[in-house]
This record gives sequence, structure tokens and C-alpha cells, in this order.
Amino acid sequence: MFVKAASSWSALTSGFRWQVPGDFNIAHIACDRWAFGEPERVCVLKWNGNDLEPFTYGWLAEQSRRLANALAAQGVRRGDRIGLLLPQSPEVVVAHMAAYRMGAIAIPLASLFGPDALEYRLGFSGTRALVTDSAGLAKVGPIRDKLPDLAAIFCVDGAAGDALDFHQSLANASSDFDRVETTPDTPALMVFTSGTTGPPKGALHGHKVLAGHIPAVQVLHEFAPQRDDRFWTPADWAWAGGLLNIMLPALALGIPVVAHAAQKFDPEAAFEMMGRAQVRNVFIPPTALKIMKSVERPRERFGMGLRTLFSGGEALGKETFEWGKSELGITINEGYGQTECNLVLTSCAALGVNRAGSAGRPTPGNHVAVIREDGTICDVNEPGQIAVKRPLPTMFLEYWLRPEATAEKFIGDWMTTGDQALTDEDGYFHFVGRDDDIITSAGFRIGPGEIEDCLIAHPAVRLAAAVGKPDGVRTEIVKCYVMLEEGQIGDEALKADIKAYVRSRLSAHEYPREIDFVDAMPLTTTGKVIRREFRDRAKQEADL
Repeated sequence: MFVKAASSWSALTSGFRWQVPGDFNIAHIACDRWAFGEPERVCVLKWNGNDLEPFTYGWLAEQSRRLANALAAQGVRRGDRIGLLLPQSPEVVVAHMAAYRMGAIAIPLASLFGPDALEYRLGFSGTRALVTDSAGLAKVGPIRDKLPDLAAIFCVDGAAGDALDFHQSLANASSDFDRVETTPDTPALMVFTSGTTGPPKGALHGHKVLAGHIPAVQVLHEFAPQRDDRFWTPADWAWAGGLLNIMLPALALGIPVVAHAAQKFDPEAAFEMMGRAQVRNVFIPPTALKIMKSVERPRERFGMGLRTLFSGGEALGKETFEWGKSELGITINEGYGQTECNLVLTSCAALGVNRAGSAGRPTPGNHVAVIREDGTICDVNEPGQIAVKRPLPTMFLEYWLRPEATAEKFIGDWMTTGDQALTDEDGYFHFVGRDDDIITSAGFRIGPGEIEDCLIAHPAVRLAAAVGKPDGVRTEIVKCYVMLEEGQIGDEALKADIKAYVRSRLSAHEYPREIDFVDAMPLTTTGKVIRREFRDRAKQEADL
């Protein structure tokens, strides 16, 4: 599952074979094997605003064993779900390792989620325990009685109500805990992903998901680990991008990862932190990079020493690609994947495999193609849908409690992505667009269904349609077309109220940045909103 430096792309890919041991556990690969041999090796560096506080693999192993015992004392067992509602922090890493070593399923939850988003995810998954902070506790408190399966809450900011003190619980727990035996296919991680209809789906991954990501991360960061490598990303570790592109692979590779709990992305602060923390390797989504372009002379002002920069989640664009070369002195390596099967396409400037406007070529060990509706492979330059062939370590096991949705994801052995692309003569994949209603905004994939359900719950709203409107910085913004209840006045004050309503209940990344009021809503014969008409309208508005 690890790759070595190669002289060419063909040498790298032709000799690669997946070798995932039958006894495979993320806590062992990302923690214990380092803790046993090099307990003082640094795994996490916590950025405190001025300096870095180091945490070692030995510390991580002991603390995660203590948490596993504390969770077990509260009745958490193998296969139970453990919610992790925290910003980037050492405690997040401890909670992940504890879940994996006891055979439980970690459910990362973004700190920006509101009560409605949390209620659905915690309730649908039947989450048994939650590790959070005081901010998360404030969101969960009002919905606590709607979560009958939630037996225990641990708060890193201290005990409150029925929430236990995280740190005191660990201090009282034993540091002896025998890791359970797991296979590559033992469920380990559930990441919720948005769909075009209905609520988000829980993509369930086995322990092998980490094995599947390591080669791609090594290639994207030009054969990491190298001397003095240090990883960081502004992406929340609750998202696949932050967790699987950076945090877990860094731990497995023995590379320190910087934990920076910023609540809002600030480009100047990001550059300053990277320089002062001596960050060498970063994953930064395209939207963040486009925002960072506004900062003048970043290398000169902040003394950064970046070795590699990986970007993905949406199209980067040639302009930002060239900016990376001229202003950062680095060639940006692009990659592509989805929550269900991540990092299946990669680039590597060190091997000359890097092309502006392309998401790269198939990662070693991955069979990726552009296919037609019948599952046959498209010709060169023929548009079709990106698909990934199973089996593959990065591929999800199933959608939690959604067997029909799991089946619909496949055409034979091809896992479909819903992303339209084409391949050129050299095998590079070029993204064309989505073939469904998913909104791609600032690297997030947002399903319209959850937004529309929230909008309709507003007392002034009768019907609503959420679509993506093209945007030069974010790729798309969430735009909503709203039909009001009789007697309601559609003014700017109501727009602001509706925006605040969605933002407080769902998430800061899902709320509508634009709202238009409409007199009628186009519906299908079965009563479903025809979003296509509004998508076309939003595109026309963007072209004005």
C-alpha cells in the first residue's frame, strides 16, 4: 500500500499491486506501529496562534486506549457508532484512534453543522456516543431528547449537564486496552454525503480505506515522506478531504500534521501560519486558493517553504494553476475523487504528470474510465461519466441502511460518480460538469434536497428549489427560488430571515447566498420540483 519513488509514471503504475494484510486496523497503521517503535515521534502539532504544541505517537496511543476504556464503560461496543463533533485538534485524533481500536464506527461531523443537520446524522446512524466541545454541546442540547440511541457525550471543555468531562474521563480510565481484530472490510468510518434527492447518505467505509489513500497521497505530495515534511489543510477533518487526504495518511506515513482550529478561512492568516509553522505540504481546495490569490507577495512576506501543494474537490482552472507557479513557486498537483471512492485520479509534477485544466490520471492500482450509459468505455475526447471499477480499497462498502441507493450507484462493476468528463490522447481526465442536481460550492458537494426541506419548514415558504449558480470563485453558489405562502411579502427583510433560518439549522456552507421569489413552481406530474428550469435560469443570470 506504500509506494517508493519512481523515475517515470509507467514505472510507478506498472509494478503496483494492492497488498492489504488480512488483519488490518487504522489505529495500528496510523498510531500503534509508530508508538511501539518511536513513541517520542511527533504526530500532531497544535497551532495556538503563536506557536506549535507537539503531541507524540506514544501520547496518542495511550490517550486513545484510555478513551476506548471510557467509551466501553458507557456501554459502547464493537460496531457502535461514535460521533466526532470537533474542529481540528489533538482530541479529534484521539477519538478516531479509540473508535478504530475498539472496532466501532467513527462518524466525523463538521463543526459548522446546525441542530437539524446534526439531528438527522446522529439519529439516522443510531450514534451511541458523541465526543464534542461546548459549542457542539450547545447545538446538541435542544435535540437531545430526539436522539434515543445516544447514551453518552464526552465534552473536551468539561462536564455540563449529562455530558462527561472528556479529559477527566481519560485520566480515570485504564491505559490498557487490547485492540480488537479487524479485517480490511470491517466497518470503520461513515461519512455523510449529499444526494440529489432525499437526505444525505452515510457512505460506510472499511478499515482498508486508509490503505487505499496512502499511495495517492504519496504521489500527490511527490513521494512523501521526505525530510522535514509537515502536512496541513484548511479543510475540516470531518470532510473526506481533510480526513482522508491529509490527517489519517499523514499519521500513517509518520508525518506531523498541523491542527489549526480556525472557524473562518482567512487567506492572510493561512499564509502567516504556514510560514511560521514551517508547513511543507498542503491540501488546499480550489476556492481557498482563489481567495488566497488576493494576497500580494506571499512568499516574500511570509517566508513559506512549501514543497508540495495538492488541490481537488472542484475544477482548479488554468489561471490559478499558473498563479501557483508564479507566486508560490510550486506546481499544483490536482486530484479527483468522491466521498464514496476518493483520490482515484492524481497528478505528480515530479514525474511530469501534470496538466493545467486536468484532474490527472488514474492513481496506481485504480481502474478509472469515462463510460457511456450502457457501461461501455468512451473513446478519446468523447464525453461520458467518470466511473471507477470495483473492488478497490478506497471504495465504500455501502450506503448505511440504503441498499437500493447502493445498487443504483453501480453499472455492473463500475461505480458511477455523476461527474461528466473526457479523456485526452495522453490519458488525462478533463472535467466537464455534473449530470445531476448536486451543487459544487467551495469544494463542498451539496445536495439540494436537505436545503429545500429546511426552506419549506420556514413558516413563510410554501415551495422551494435549490440550485447551483455559476460563480467565479466558489465554482457555484447556492441559489434558491422560493414560492411564498399566501399573504407573505417577499422583501429583502424576508430574504435575510430565510437565509439566517437555513444557516442556523443546517450549515454555514449550505445556506442560500441568493434568493429569488417566484409566483409559481414548475412541478412534475408526481409533484416534484423541476430544478432543471431553475438551473438554466441561474446560468443565464450568471452570464449577464
